[in-house]
Amino acid sequence: MTAHLAMPVGGIGTGNFAVCADGGLRQWQLANTGDHRGELPGTFFAVRAAQWEPPSNTTRVLQGPPAEPTGTPLVNDDHVPGWQRELLRRFPGVAGTRFRGRYPFAELDFLDPGLPVEVGMEVFNPLVPLDVERSSLPAALFTFTLRNPGPFPVHAWLAAAVRNPVGGRNLVRRRHGWTSLVMDEPGLDPAAAGNGQAVLAADSPLTSVFPSWSEPAQFLRFLDSRAVFVGAPGSAGWVADHQPSGTAPPGGPCGGLAVPAMLEPGESVTIRLCLAWYFPNRYADFVQFGPPDPRWGPTRFWLGNAYATRFADALDVADTVRTGWHELRSASLDWVGTLHDSSLPAHAAEHLAAQASILRSPSCFQSADGAFFGFEGVLGASTTMWSGDHGGSCPLNCTHVWNYAQAVARLFPSLERSMRATEFEVMQAPQGYLPHRVIVPTYLRQLWDVPIGGPGEPALDGMLGAILKTYREVRHGSDRSYLPQLERMLTHIRRTWDPDGTGVLRGVQPSTHDIDLTGVNPFMGTLWLAALRAAGELTGSDELRELFERGSAAYDEAMFNGEYFVQVLDEPVDFQWGEGCLSDQLIGQWWAHQLDLGHVLPAGHVRSALRAIVRHNLRKGFHGFEHPYRVFADGDDTGLLMCTWPRGGRPAVPTRYCDEVWTGSEYQVAAHCLWEGLEEEAWQILDGL
Repeated sequence: MTAHLAMPVGGIGTGNFAVCADGGLRQWQLANTGDHRGELPGTFFAVRAAQWEPPSNTTRVLQGPPAEPTGTPLVNDDHVPGWQRELLRRFPGVAGTRFRGRYPFAELDFLDPGLPVEVGMEVFNPLVPLDVERSSLPAALFTFTLRNPGPFPVHAWLAAAVRNPVGGRNLVRRRHGWTSLVMDEPGLDPAAAGNGQAVLAADSPLTSVFPSWSEPAQFLRFLDSRAVFVGAPGSAGWVADHQPSGTAPPGGPCGGLAVPAMLEPGESVTIRLCLAWYFPNRYADFVQFGPPDPRWGPTRFWLGNAYATRFADALDVADTVRTGWHELRSASLDWVGTLHDSSLPAHAAEHLAAQASILRSPSCFQSADGAFFGFEGVLGASTTMWSGDHGGSCPLNCTHVWNYAQAVARLFPSLERSMRATEFEVMQAPQGYLPHRVIVPTYLRQLWDVPIGGPGEPALDGMLGAILKTYREVRHGSDRSYLPQLERMLTHIRRTWDPDGTGVLRGVQPSTHDIDLTGVNPFMGTLWLAALRAAGELTGSDELRELFERGSAAYDEAMFNGEYFVQVLDEPVDFQWGEGCLSDQLIGQWWAHQLDLGHVLPAGHVRSALRAIVRHNLRKGFHGFEHPYRVFADGDDTGLLMCTWPRGGRPAVPTRYCDEVWTGSEYQVAAHCLWEGLEEEAWQILDGL
């Protein structure tokens, strides 16, 4: 649904905003805090077009009619701020829009039969795989195309309005043929969390500027007045940049630019705009897991931003964009073409391209020392909890959650290597185990011998994933310097969950489902078998290879019910699935295929289980479905349920998230189906995403 379409625009660790299908800019998250409802009131685009035959003078806000709330549960993306609705109530917007998204590019056509010009917009933030710096620019690059389809000349002005996100002063700079509105607040403490700078720049020296105004009517009157004109500064008829009357609004003044264009019949012109920002002071101002430490009190620890070590301010960012614009666009289009010009179906290419957006969202950041960190996501309607509804969800570098993530390692392997360094140099306990969350700053004591949260004890699947990820990074060219730490962790795992050397893990197994698994189960079992294979390859250990063979045979004999793999319990325990069909039952096999480790369980049984997962867990339509917890699919949606009980036997207290639909699991199962040659089953899932 277009009401839910919000494409993020921003780089790795830079914060971002979203461009929506109606042309509105929403979800402003520039200053180091995720906020799906972040607003920057007074920020919009407009166009004025005038012609003398037939006489006309038309101004439109470049935003289509706002969609009404859909009532979709746990979703913020259809939220249209009240100020945008009021703007379009008072001033005419365009009749409609047409959106095309090929991440990181968004393209919009603004459709209005009352306008004598056609208006299109392209916006992107550079995405260049393997190049972290060029993919971490805190800037949005807009290109507007104005075309005169009629028989008479048209005089047009493209206008861009923005609220100062820092809160204080707007200044005008003209250099290198560009006109910039520089927004800052000199009175702020340099160490303040919100201190920084933003720049709105246009690629024309003829740009007229309204540096400071208090409400949109002032700017739109300016756009409709003689204050905007064609002429160079200092030439006859030049008028100084327009100055406002009244006072600036609370929260910072607004300012705007108007770029002129003269269009002969059939002529087109492009106008480039850059919005750059610079907020260097990232703090550990989020609630971290583990017991509270009375030594720190309310102190907020400074983390900084990696991008801020490369730039002096937002003007410096804007200059980098100005000089490198065409190369940045070309390199980003190479990524788009890699997917969209391939043999992949268009919607598959769109799905794959969008995966990169997550690591360029406020879910991820790089501290000033270059270390890469990730939340589980950004708090919002789907994750409102004790820590509020904005900021990062469930900090930080949660090992079991990142077991599902593959895009970082493929697109930016240096960032993935940073996560391994954090795990083995910071997080790992002296006893060898790996807590599943890191405390930042990393010089603080880590979560050793204390309850962690989600689950309470160190997550076993996170440790197994760390083995698999380490092997993946070695295959990608990393050295084996962490092998001693990995062997120490493997020793801890074997002593704790397989002291008899059976090859099968038993006992309480803390997991990503925020509960403790027990018994012999395929979720932890397949991860263990894949980890044994990977560790054997890393160490050359015949003992580990033999342990794998014993474990593989034992797991298959115990769990395969002739159709899929079940959980074998020694006694009834709450929050388990028993005879159920778990979507993630083969997550370790999915990992094994990616690492060329072969089948960890019999191939025929694996394919049978995948077919069963799609047959039993893929649901088309959720009308009347009872959601006991969170609602991630409803109405006519298609989704893969976490667990079902096709043969009966659903426990009174089943595994916690069984009735939810997790996109990460859907992609994992679909990708695994493709590995096994089950294309029909894979596309049944993917077509529903």
